[in-house]
Amino acid sequence: MPHSFENLKIPAIAAPMFLTSGPDLVVEACKAGVLGTFPALNQRTTEGFGDWLTQIEERLAEADKPAPYGVNIIVHPTNSRVRPDLELCVKHKVPLVITSLGAVKDVVDAVHSYGGKVFHDVIKTRHAEKAVEAGVDGLIAVCAGAGGHGGTLSPFGFLPEIRSFFDGTIVLSGSISNGAQIASARAMGADLAYLGTRFIATEEAMSTQDNKDMIVGSKTTDILYTPNISGVNANFMRQSIEAAGLDPDNLPPHEGMNMESEAKAWKNIWSAGHGVAAIDDVLPTAELCARLTKEYRETCAMLGREAD
Repeated sequence: MPHSFENLKIPAIAAPMFLTSGPDLVVEACKAGVLGTFPALNQRTTEGFGDWLTQIEERLAEADKPAPYGVNIIVHPTNSRVRPDLELCVKHKVPLVITSLGAVKDVVDAVHSYGGKVFHDVIKTRHAEKAVEAGVDGLIAVCAGAGGHGGTLSPFGFLPEIRSFFDGTIVLSGSISNGAQIASARAMGADLAYLGTRFIATEEAMSTQDNKDMIVGSKTTDILYTPNISGVNANFMRQSIEAAGLDPDNLPPHEGMNMESEAKAWKNIWSAGHGVAAIDDVLPTAELCARLTKEYRETCAMLGREAD
């Protein structure tokens, strides 16, 4: 399997989702052979973040050959916790650190100091080039239809463009919800697939039941791409915008991203990607990962037969 991590049953990462991913989701994903991740800011304090790291490590130490875990750090000038949270990642030797909204060499060097890996979210080629200059180990191509701060590029164009100048790990993000799509990501040249929205609809996700039900009931046309919720373009479910008393088609301009107020913006207006179209149930994370593994292997076997 083309990755630098051990014990992955399939080439997939459960993406870090703001206000959604926590220790339970991470641990269950890792135990099932999928790399589980969460944003550091999902814990309200750096001290609490450290407690989560300890909890995850202790629970995974009791598991049989779990996949590694990762942490997302938002490297943005308004995030006052970048430095203290990074120090805890170094202390705990977090296997994978995913950086967003800024590729900073000092952060990369700190993670490399203990042998950790750094993957960076990119939506444009110039972002990818800057991240490569900073020394990252992997690039997460956040393509059209991805939940959260998604991009607009087609993976058919973006992946080969990145590969033309980067020989590290490439992760594909955007509308991936089942094992066949994970196999498709591999066939297109990605090393790993990045699944976010699919993991919102799990029992262990910290999202509310209403949020999970909305994921199951949504279609691609229910997803709105706009900068007017948090100051940066992202995909949100129209129903949640309407439930917050706003008109999705006439949103007031946003002044710009500020991590200090980000939680408020996302608490009741829920993000999701176009992958909602392939989601019709809420499952325990372990059961979802088992299904993804079965679908992935069946698809690979089918493609292998067709190639003969």
